[in-house]
Amino acid sequence: MIKASIKLLNINSNNYRNYFLIIKNKNVLVQSIPLSNNNNIIINNNNYNRVFKRNYNTQPLSSLNIDTQKHQQPKPQLFKNQQNIESSIDPIPSDNSNEDDLEIKDPLIIFNTVWNKLEQKYGANNMRFPQEIILVAGAPGSGKGTNTPFMSSVRGITADPIVMSSLLNNEEAKKIKSSGGMVSDSNVLELFLEELRKPCYRSGVVVDGFPRTNIQVELTNALYEKMKQMRKIYYNTPLAPFFPRPIFRVTVLFVGEKESVDRQLRRGDITRETNVKLKEQGLPLLEERDTDLSEEAARKRYKIFRDHYSTLQTLKKHFPFSIIDASKTLDKVQQSIIKEFKYQSSLELSQETYDLVQRIPLVTDIIQHARVDLITRLDEYQNRHNILFTSVVHVIEKEFLPTIRRQAIAGSAMLRITNSIFSSPLAIDMALDLLSERGFRVTFDIKTTYIPLRIDPTTYEITNLTKQEYQFKLDFEKPAIRDLSQAVKINLN
Repeated sequence: MIKASIKLLNINSNNYRNYFLIIKNKNVLVQSIPLSNNNNIIINNNNYNRVFKRNYNTQPLSSLNIDTQKHQQPKPQLFKNQQNIESSIDPIPSDNSNEDDLEIKDPLIIFNTVWNKLEQKYGANNMRFPQEIILVAGAPGSGKGTNTPFMSSVRGITADPIVMSSLLNNEEAKKIKSSGGMVSDSNVLELFLEELRKPCYRSGVVVDGFPRTNIQVELTNALYEKMKQMRKIYYNTPLAPFFPRPIFRVTVLFVGEKESVDRQLRRGDITRETNVKLKEQGLPLLEERDTDLSEEAARKRYKIFRDHYSTLQTLKKHFPFSIIDASKTLDKVQQSIIKEFKYQSSLELSQETYDLVQRIPLVTDIIQHARVDLITRLDEYQNRHNILFTSVVHVIEKEFLPTIRRQAIAGSAMLRITNSIFSSPLAIDMALDLLSERGFRVTFDIKTTYIPLRIDPTTYEITNLTKQEYQFKLDFEKPAIRDLSQAVKINLN
């Protein structure tokens, strides 16, 4: 029989009290409970009954007679009659039971356990992760190896993608597997977070192959919420830049089953043919995947993807989710990636920044009705300001057009006008609208010059003459004087 008991460890660790279940002399964290300001334990009996019953088949927590009074001693007795605690717990299956049965399946407990472990190892202010995490899943043969680096380049991410299958082949994972263990969701999360902490991923990262299970989906949500919480904690501190608003995206590279199987088998044929040539030359051989050599194996691999895709679907409720048709040509697939990953201020800016910049309309919104608004203004000038409007038209005829005609071949003209009519802002608006309606691209500026006239000998005050010059820069389509191909022929002759 596996003996189990409960004890209290790390009483004041980051304002949490940690409860451990001892199984075969190993401490397994069951739950971390936040402490109130006076160090009293905040207990939710319903939650604890759920945790203990679900994971360890114990009696309800109430039967353990928890003491919720304030603890004055450095090592308080959490349970009365603690020496008899084992008798309060239902027996755990015998020693020959499968160790996997002891794996915790509650995502929140898994996440808190791993997070607290890393926080104690590195410190809370060093729990820094990439702002942008792009989670990618792809059907076999969908071109993940080619397209995940392209996604990184589109988003300006310099680090190589994290490939979970490779990460789970590191020394720590190999040690777990060589000892006969399975790489659990807890192990996967710890390896994943350790990797994400590396400074090379600070600007962002593309992740291939996470999450894969329902529990890992919940762990992804928990990580997102934790990163938002850390942002709030450090928002008004010098460390705020290290805790930006998290951006999570999910992208699926999709191909149908038939296309996937055909691509896998075709890849297998190419690999075999290449290896024959490499072997003849005594060069290292390429890896031959079993799934690329058998149609049945290829179909099984596609089924794994299909099941994984169903799991990922649950993330739609939380993060931007896109599906890219990877059955098209590489160029079209990458055009789709560019479209999906274009800049979106609502996703990438902090909420506070986004709310502020929203006060400035997008240029697309401004120009959408620009033509209709222009016509409305011109009619308004004619109906309500006819004299001034007529005068502006006259000035353009007399002072603008001669210069424009002289520089028509250049497609650009700079006009410096001193006519005082443009001291009126309304007259400037009329000129800009008139020229725009006629097809010119216009920019406008006022240059003010101060010319000294006299100096007061008593106060030394300078009296200036103010002169204003109204500068209109006009750009327009220049004429095609000669076809370039014809000019080349003339020169050759």
